[in-house]
Amino acid sequence: MSTYDPELVARLERLGIMRDRYEVKPLDRVQKFIAQRLTEAAQSVPSFPLEMNINLDPLLVARAVYNTKPRRPKVSVNDILIKACALTLKQQPKVNVSFTPDGIVQHQFADVAVAVATDVGLITPIIREAENKTVIEIAEAMKDLAARARAMKLKPDEYTGGTFSISNLGMYGISRFGSIINPPHAAILSVGAGEPRVIPGTHAPKVATIMSVTLTCDHRVVDGATGARWLQAFKGMVEDPAQILD
Repeated sequence: MSTYDPELVARLERLGIMRDRYEVKPLDRVQKFIAQRLTEAAQSVPSFPLEMNINLDPLLVARAVYNTKPRRPKVSVNDILIKACALTLKQQPKVNVSFTPDGIVQHQFADVAVAVATDVGLITPIIREAENKTVIEIAEAMKDLAARARAMKLKPDEYTGGTFSISNLGMYGISRFGSIINPPHAAILSVGAGEPRVIPGTHAPKVATIMSVTLTCDHRVVDGATGARWLQAFKGMVEDPAQILD
């Protein structure tokens, strides 16, 4: 049986948590940071979601060809989507902003924060100036950042700030979902799994790999039309991956 501060025990009992039936694990620095940011966003950011379906087949074909080239590190679908987000932010700069009480901050670069699952929860290491990096450079940076995130070895400036977030749960088989905005970002893109679905064809229906994405927007700075234009541009980028792969 563990001995805890009586005030802590009393607070837990007021929540209906009976004494001597639990273990309390103190929050570390990163967990406190994550909890603070998510609470801030959920309570103070008026947000709304926009969903869109994207044909993933052109990107899958282009990636397979790209990864067959010798002496070149393999890139993942997520690496390519990070680059697509960055390029879209440059095309649609009204989403690459932050709301502050002093005014709307227009960011000059696309610093994309990428959700990484760790033992203490999600943390979002940042690919700085992702629009200026090759997909290979993004892949190498993500491999390093994700490994150090899981080992709790990131520096604070590697997961604070940024201008936009992407969270991909497709590898877990999640079809679609929405995310809480990560302040000070104005939007976050949630990426679901690519799934075979029947879609209209030129002469008859056909089966394609369709990925559902959800853009959650801060309504203080991104309205519905602005968010929709961003998603249209992102869809065009993913369905024409020659713009992304270099």
